[in-house]
Amino acid sequence: MIQDMLVPLPDLKASIELFHREVEIYPIWLCPFRLSAQAGMLSSPSNRDEMFVDVGVYGVPKNDRFEAEKTTRKIEEFVRNVSGFQMMYADSYMTRDEFRAMFDHTLYDRVREKLGCKGNFPEVYDKVNKKARSGPLKGLQKKIKKKFEKLS
Repeated sequence: MIQDMLVPLPDLKASIELFHREVEIYPIWLCPFRLSAQAGMLSSPSNRDEMFVDVGVYGVPKNDRFEAEKTTRKIEEFVRNVSGFQMMYADSYMTRDEFRAMFDHTLYDRVREKLGCKGNFPEVYDKVNKKARSGPLKGLQKKIKKKFEKLS
């Protein structure tokens, strides 16, 4: 498991307890992070600079009940509920609506519209969500592979 969640400082204790209960991976990475109030997908929900902590776990879970999707979704729900953020390089199982609720898409959508990206380039969700990454792209990869096999 490679997972990093950015949580408000007051929710640090509950975050550590959740990671202990759900995955039991140690050591846990803790890195203070000043989240600014400027516009963007990762911005302070309070509209003022605010201290968050990156809580990261990297390794093989020692919890016998660990199920990658189920466990990650439980952690993602906790993080959304405390107005936190999941780092975009970690595996994500959120739905598109859950992802949009976690990250402010106002500026992102405006820029995509202005530059004509819709329909031409995938959205960030399609790049980071585990199911979205393996959905249509996997199908396309299989089609290409079959065409090359026929040529051989």
